[in-house]
This record gives sequence, structure tokens and C-alpha cells, in this order.
Amino acid sequence: MSWQQLIPILQIAVGPVILISGVGLLLLGMTNRLGRIVDRSRQLVRAARELEPEERQVTIAQLRILDRRARLVRAAIALACLSALSAALLVVTLFLAALAGAEVGVVVVAMFVACLGALIAALLVFFRDIHLALVALRLETASLLAPDD
Repeated sequence: MSWQQLIPILQIAVGPVILISGVGLLLLGMTNRLGRIVDRSRQLVRAARELEPEERQVTIAQLRILDRRARLVRAAIALACLSALSAALLVVTLFLAALAGAEVGVVVVAMFVACLGALIAALLVFFRDIHLALVALRLETASLLAPDD
């Protein structure tokens, strides 16, 4: 195979490669968010040891939300990794198919759909984490923002 025959394959592979780059940036944000969740959880655990039982219940509720959020972000990270992996395998499949002269149109389309499906699922799970973060914020600020009786 000559380099001139590889040019169309390179043009086709640009889309998945750009997707890998974008997912990488998304993963950076997700891992930073997970780190913040872990740090906040550790702070609350230390604080809970010194609280009175009624105050401790609010902290325990926050810790439960943080645990759920950590699991959601972990799932979002796994799905985003699956998306990037699918895109990388798609590029490899394109080049191997070109070298072998095989027709893999259906496989390529299926891999691209799987890649985007995993990315969509990762974003939906990540959005759920954002929602739970706001629930936790309301829980934490409820006593300060409650109307005076």
C-alpha cells in the first residue's frame, strides 16, 4: 500500500482522533471532580467525629450523597474511557482494514455508534452527579437559608 492510498484513511481517522482528544479533556474534568468529592468526604468524616448526634446526622446525609456522587463520577469516567477506547480501536480497525483490503463498513459504523453511545451515557451520568451536588448544597445550607419562624 502506498502513502497515497493511506491519505483517505487518514482523513477518515481524523474524526475519531479529535473525539479522543475531547474525551481526554472531559476525563480531566471528571477526575478533578472525583478528587474534590474524595477531599470533601475526608473533611466531613473528620468533622463528624466532633459533632453532637443531631448535627452528625446532617453530616452523615452529606456523606451518603458524596458516596453516591463518587460512584456516579466513577461510572462516568469508565464510560468516557470506554468511548475513547472505542475511538482508538476504530482508528486501528480502519488502518488494518485498509492494509488487508477488507470491507469493514458495518463494523466501523457499529464501533463509532458504540463510541458515541458511551460518551452520551458518560455525560448523562455526569449530569446526574451535578444534580446531586446541588442536592448536597441545599442540605448543607438549609439551616442557614431557612426562613425565620
